[in-house]
Amino acid sequence: MVEYDYEELLERAYEQLPEEVLEDRRFEMPKPKVSVEGKTTVIRNFKEISKKLDRDPEHITKYFLKELGTAGHVDGGRLILHGVYHPKLVEEELKNYVEEFVLCPECGKPDTKLVREDRQWILKCEACGAWSSVRRLK
Repeated sequence: MVEYDYEELLERAYEQLPEEVLEDRRFEMPKPKVSVEGKTTVIRNFKEISKKLDRDPEHITKYFLKELGTAGHVDGGRLILHGVYHPKLVEEELKNYVEEFVLCPECGKPDTKLVREDRQWILKCEACGAWSSVRRLK
């Protein structure tokens, strides 16, 4: 039987980790470009936000509509919300979305996918391999 010391075991463990875990890059949350047009609030860069977060625009839309308690729709890469909302509120809701549905609760990295398992939504981290359940948006 081969005996290893702590340092050798630690080195072997690091060698088996995926590259994404060892990278130390900083995640920058996209800043929403918000404008108020009459009685509607428009997130002009909504398409870019959904691409940067790697999430379905429909899912992000459902989140905003539910959290703000309003109606709205996506139109040509923009999210149009019925009602007047302060840009700071929109930015705060986007931050809350990222914390709940994008960042891994274990390692804090944004390299995650939303996967549907049976009737439950799972946040699967591609960096550390962790799985955690997230609430379903209706």
